[in-house]
Amino acid sequence: MKKILMTGVLLGALLPAFADTAGYRIEHMEPPLWWTGMHSGKLQLMVHGPAIADLEPSLDYPGVRIASVSRVANKNYLFIDVDIAPDAAPGKLDLTFRRAGQILRHPYQLLARDRNSAQRIGFNSADAIYQVMPDRFANGDPANDSVAAMADKADRAERSGRHGGDIKGIADHLDYVADMGYTVIWPTPLLESDMPAHSYHGYATTNHYRIDPRYGSNAEYRDLVARARAKGLGVIQDVVLNHIGARHWWLQDLPTPDWLTYQGRFVPTAHHRTAVQDPYASAADRRNFTAGWFARGMPDLNQANPFVATYLIQNNIWWIEYAGLAGLRVDTYGYSDTAFLSRWSGSLMAEYPRLNLVGEEWSTLAPVVAHWQRGKRNFDGYVSHMPSMMDFPLTDALRRALAAPDGDERGLTDLYEALSLDHVYPDPGNLVLFEGNHDMSRIYSELHADEGLFRMAMAFVATAPRIPQFYTGSEILMTSTTKGRDDPSYRQDLPGGWRGDAVNAFTGAGLSAPQAAAQAWVKKVLNWRKGAAVIHHGRTMHFGPEQNTYVYFRYDDTKKVMVALNKNKTDTVLKTARFREILGAARAGVDVPTGRRVALDGEITLPARSALILEIEQ
Repeated sequence: MKKILMTGVLLGALLPAFADTAGYRIEHMEPPLWWTGMHSGKLQLMVHGPAIADLEPSLDYPGVRIASVSRVANKNYLFIDVDIAPDAAPGKLDLTFRRAGQILRHPYQLLARDRNSAQRIGFNSADAIYQVMPDRFANGDPANDSVAAMADKADRAERSGRHGGDIKGIADHLDYVADMGYTVIWPTPLLESDMPAHSYHGYATTNHYRIDPRYGSNAEYRDLVARARAKGLGVIQDVVLNHIGARHWWLQDLPTPDWLTYQGRFVPTAHHRTAVQDPYASAADRRNFTAGWFARGMPDLNQANPFVATYLIQNNIWWIEYAGLAGLRVDTYGYSDTAFLSRWSGSLMAEYPRLNLVGEEWSTLAPVVAHWQRGKRNFDGYVSHMPSMMDFPLTDALRRALAAPDGDERGLTDLYEALSLDHVYPDPGNLVLFEGNHDMSRIYSELHADEGLFRMAMAFVATAPRIPQFYTGSEILMTSTTKGRDDPSYRQDLPGGWRGDAVNAFTGAGLSAPQAAAQAWVKKVLNWRKGAAVIHHGRTMHFGPEQNTYVYFRYDDTKKVMVALNKNKTDTVLKTARFREILGAARAGVDVPTGRRVALDGEITLPARSALILEIEQ
């Protein structure tokens, strides 16, 4: 009898964890794994399953303990706060859930943190960022174009449909990215976005811990980052803190009534982005900006709920650690709860003090953008830990200056004055300047398909005291509409990324002469920039525009680079005496794109519609 009883106990221990739990099961446990040796030893597990709150969790593992357990309005959730001691060893542990003799076990893994992970260096002013929309870049694996269980199927003929680009497509063309002179890749979001339509852009997440299978898998993403790193390329992850997709699994079973803003009721934001820092703003406007929904299909997360806030912070740390990322780009940054953003940025920078994070605040007002950058002393006492922001004010000034009608000399002055506002930023050199992105008309079209103006724009982005970012296809003069908002025209497929494409940006096959010349020019400038420390870290001196030209210098104790933009349709002669305070005794320089030696004694002739990038001979 004893032998039979013992055999039964052993068999019970080997049965699936759900066998004796009266229907209890765990459907989600997030984060799915964690690491030892993190700066913060705190971990909060979200556990989801039918009536899981009925059970009492426990664990038995050296250096790891349950500090507290929180139950919320929905009995299908438990939030377990775990303390991990600094000397806890990596390994596997069991979380045990009990109720009246019923036992449910769930394995959990603690991994060893990679050496020097905490001190990883993020993207910086020595880099050149290449933004890609994965669905529009290259289709490396046609087999994953559509997934049976997912709503939005591939249809390359549909302008706003999925076209099939994926992680393998990016991986297959890493050599192209590196050879062009880019050093960091920023793909738009790759997380699952199981929406019925327009899912290709990825900004409506439906699972925070899963790469969308139409792009690939978590393992493929991690492999992409590793392969990129081996070629000298970092990878930035695009994250969305503000909202989720309406088909997120949370929406089927919300943890708390206040998980979403306005109790889950659609209230659109009016986009009054100055309200959170306006001394005269109404409380209603302030709340609407951060709590209002971006779109009906993108429910707004309530980061004032501490469980939401912790979930998002841990999720971003998880991906940085899991994939080995070089930084994050944060979509719709200022729309999130303001206090949460301070906590979020502070938590990530405490964990990764040398990493870089860049936020999107789509305002053309420098003080609005400066409000969010680390080190800014705000009048209202708000403290941010965000190292970088997208420089929409300078981007806007650049595009307007070069697109202005001929004869309008105010444009270059506006650009000059926009750069002069750097004093409002605590760290202007760490801002990300860009010629375009997936939400904007193509720079070549915006500049009236003028190759000279295009080179001027690219030269400024590459040499200004900023971190430069370029949008896929700009290097081959891709075009778009310029009137109104027309996302599909900004997001056309990069030619050559699909089998059978007659034109191939990667090989040059089928490119027109202007396209090939533009691509070669960008490649020349960016590869030079890789080794140009004076551009990465040098000081700046500029001179007020005259004669529809704009001249500025980047310099340090050993090098000087003169950048001269001539917007005229004719050659323009400038007296070099005006620049002697920075030129000193220099009498010539070499133009980076052409290799041409240019005399600087007395006069300099700027070719029509040109951008000179002169390395000054000392």
